Amino acid sequence: MSPTSDRPARPVVVAVVGPTATGKSDLGLDLAEALGGPARAEIVNADAFQLYRGMDVGTAKVPPGERRGITHHLLDVLDPEQDASVADYQDAARGALAGIRSRGARAVVVGGSGLYVRALLDDMNFPGTDPAVRAAYEARAEREGTRALHDELVRLDPAAAASIGPSNTRRLVRALEVIEITGAPFTANLPRQEYVEPAVQIGLDCDRAALDERVGHRVERMWEHGLVDEVRGLAGRLGRTAARAVGYAEVLAHLRGETDEDAARTAVVTNTRRLARKQMGWFGRDPRVHWLDARATDLVDRALEIVRQADEGTGPAADGAPVRRSLGS
Repeated sequence: MSPTSDRPARPVVVAVVGPTATGKSDLGLDLAEALGGPARAEIVNADAFQLYRGMDVGTAKVPPGERRGITHHLLDVLDPEQDASVADYQDAARGALAGIRSRGARAVVVGGSGLYVRALLDDMNFPGTDPAVRAAYEARAEREGTRALHDELVRLDPAAAASIGPSNTRRLVRALEVIEITGAPFTANLPRQEYVEPAVQIGLDCDRAALDERVGHRVERMWEHGLVDEVRGLAGRLGRTAARAVGYAEVLAHLRGETDEDAARTAVVTNTRRLARKQMGWFGRDPRVHWLDARATDLVDRALEIVRQADEGTGPAADGAPVRRSLGS
């Protein structure tokens, strides 16, 4: 077998990931321009809240006039009243990837919603639901207690039982529901760190003090660009999922008279910083991510080198070996 026989037959999917306020959108645009060639690269959104129409300022969505003529997918595809579904996103985003591939273009995935990135790139299944089965297990939990459900899970799927506490009714019910529906252990349906097609993840990060400062500046710009007015205009139409988004939940509380505007703004900064740490925890556990300092002056060149190595099947992660962890790990 030749040394190049295992190289990807087509350019890898490039994913730009990491915590909020690190400049993922800008790098995604830069990479899409640099990697486009005769068939331009296209960007696929992997931010759960940028799926929503009208949620622009609070999600830092790139305005249409600043997208450099690059095609974007999975932006503005849901009304604010709708609840986002990871399974629906997976279907739509993989369809977008297939379309990009059919046009001979390169896909650049950009976003900080870890579960959405995994759903798009990795071997991840979403078993359906059965209201009757779920209701039966919920009734058993009420009647017999969650310990009985946990004991049953120990018998059917010991690995799942080891990771789900006996008091976690929701997850116990879901695990048993999946087992009954699929006939397979619950753990068989959990995501695996296995790309469904050749991909490379580039993570952006910086030290915590710098990231906190970036978050503060981002929230300041959101206020200047009319976040309060945006939320006011959407207030009557935000569904359960959209209303929980950082930036929107805090402003909604202000509009209901629960806080003043200064307190709402402070809360947005605090909760955005908390979100950034949560995102870093998610992506930081994935050894396949190639981390770069978001402040590097040669950031685009470094990212392009990572992509080149991935296309050629070389580099530190070509054989599955872990790559450098983030600055904030």
